[in-house]
Amino acid sequence: MMKKWRPVIMAIMLFALTGAILAAVQQDRRPVKLDDFARLKTIRDPQRSPDGRWVTYTVSTIDLEKDKRDTDIWMVSWKGGEEIRLTSSPESESQPRWSPDNRYLAFLASRGDEEEKKKGAQVWLLNRQGGEAQRLTDIKGGISDYAWSPDGKRLVLVVSDPDPDDEPEKKEGWKRKAKPPLVIDRYHFKQDRTGYLGSLRQHLWIFDLETRKGEAITSGPFDERTPTWSPDGRSIAFVSNRAPDPDRSADTNIFIIEAKAGAEPRALTVFPGPDGGRPAWSPDGRWIAYLQGDEPRFYAYNLNKLAIVPATGGEARVLTAALDRAVEGPLEWTADSQNLLFIVEDDRASYVGRMAASGGNVDKLTEGRRVVSSLSLGPDGNPALLTATAAELPEVHALENGTFRRLSRQNDAWQSEVDLAATEDFTSKSKDGTVVNSLLVKPTGFKDGQKYPLLLLIHGGPNGQDEHGFDFDNQFFAAQGYAVLNVNYRGSSGRGSAFQKAIYAEWGHKEVVDLVGAVDEAIRRGIADPERLGIGGWSYGGILTDSTIAVDPRFKAAVSGAGSALQLTMYGTDQYVLQYEQEIGLPWKSLEPWIKVSAAFMRVDRIRTPTLFMCGEKDFNVPIAGSEQMYQALKSRGIETQLIVYPGQFHGITVPGYMRDRVERRLAWYNKYLLPAGQSGHEQK
Repeated sequence: MMKKWRPVIMAIMLFALTGAILAAVQQDRRPVKLDDFARLKTIRDPQRSPDGRWVTYTVSTIDLEKDKRDTDIWMVSWKGGEEIRLTSSPESESQPRWSPDNRYLAFLASRGDEEEKKKGAQVWLLNRQGGEAQRLTDIKGGISDYAWSPDGKRLVLVVSDPDPDDEPEKKEGWKRKAKPPLVIDRYHFKQDRTGYLGSLRQHLWIFDLETRKGEAITSGPFDERTPTWSPDGRSIAFVSNRAPDPDRSADTNIFIIEAKAGAEPRALTVFPGPDGGRPAWSPDGRWIAYLQGDEPRFYAYNLNKLAIVPATGGEARVLTAALDRAVEGPLEWTADSQNLLFIVEDDRASYVGRMAASGGNVDKLTEGRRVVSSLSLGPDGNPALLTATAAELPEVHALENGTFRRLSRQNDAWQSEVDLAATEDFTSKSKDGTVVNSLLVKPTGFKDGQKYPLLLLIHGGPNGQDEHGFDFDNQFFAAQGYAVLNVNYRGSSGRGSAFQKAIYAEWGHKEVVDLVGAVDEAIRRGIADPERLGIGGWSYGGILTDSTIAVDPRFKAAVSGAGSALQLTMYGTDQYVLQYEQEIGLPWKSLEPWIKVSAAFMRVDRIRTPTLFMCGEKDFNVPIAGSEQMYQALKSRGIETQLIVYPGQFHGITVPGYMRDRVERRLAWYNKYLLPAGQSGHEQK
């Protein structure tokens, strides 16, 4: 009898030993620290080689000494296990692209002395047989995008017009070292990071690798982007807005042009709203796939649909009209030109979808509470892609028969050290009956029955969503003992067109109802301590922070980043004039809608919440005036407040030291008002 049971007993002992080892490993793990921010590596842009044996991708790291990011190119074998770093220069490299014959790897970089860097990013070439990268192009203005011709002998480039103000002493009619004054005469005259817009545009060039010479094939007061070659190498498809005044329209279309100077572009699409994405030719050259948005007045609430159009011209067909979910690129055709692969943004997640070019249902190729992005199909029909969960940073994976296989392991060492908080789906019902889906990040070491200080952290957009992807801020605050609630309020994506457009011309009202309803549900469930509620967000998240504290006094601390409340003053000072005039109207003709969307500022006398305002000095997206006005109003009223301005920064803070400072200051602000002296977030009040 004993012999019969011996294998069972041994199995039980092995199971117990394995469990003990796992428990020990778990105990050795520590909570996320602020210093971890600088250790995270950001993976992007996987690209399978033409022979399918390798996948190249970029890895961004933080250089603490220089307080900057550096991006290098790596590659990993498709079989896995072999990762090779290809570049290691102090300048960043991006957009690695294989030559069709597999012999070269091209990329964009701005290298050399200051005079060379003034020309902007150029195409560099790595020979797969070895050696240092060689600069291929030398074009003033710089290159923002490119693509190999099918025969590998030419490149199509997206080239920026050179700015004559960069060398003012050589400019006709000026001849001085000081830069000349800006002459502005455009309707849309400013853009975040770019600054004030003049007459400079981006055009397509053809570059010959043998002669190393290039020439422009497009011109005029238009911008061209995302060029792709036809399979026969004769034509190029691209996206452009060629309305009489492109600034006053969101009507981008798909164009096609012969790949030679003097050719005239021909429009393939006529939809009055945005047609875009990167056009994708079917391998047989008959069709071009692209993304179609919504009608012009809803361009800020686009739900992109998959569409195809004959390459020779003709009627376009929308394939995913019945899906009611946004389609994202890149779009990939199967080798037989019969099917398309793409990404579908769904409720708090995304998946790889496949659909026949003739129409029908969307096949769901991946499952789970995760996000996927950056498809790159190989010759075997299997894609490399990025995938992540709330507890796993994005890494390169192979997708085979619906199963993910990890290829890159850039963040494995860090993840083996930390104990990440659990992220769960969370659903609430607003007072008007709207069902709202969110994410709840439980504090590290969460215990049922204990109430925790709650941070309502609000995403921007509003056309975006909080989803099951890794978020450092969520994990860091959870490690400090906070429960974190991410609410996909009305206006968010992932729930269909009607949900996205529910806030059209009525900002700051229904969203607040949804945010407050989710907090009420967290209190009802016994997770959130109603006496320790915090709120914050960036961009539209900052706008909603201002709107929420103006109607709900329960929040004891708020952090409003890059937000605004007196929306009337944003007209002409930010970059959204087209949306304002289409959605709200001209303020001198219709003032009432402007006052309605400025309700947060009009109710500023009701705000009691201590609020920290943060912004970038050079933000043209939501200008610093929005934060300054709210800061001044609270300061005038005697409400505890501070204004933090990050010098030289735009809407997105990019200097690593400032990024760290932003997280650190937010934590200190929340701790000051939500945690009694000497108490941590893990302690029950």
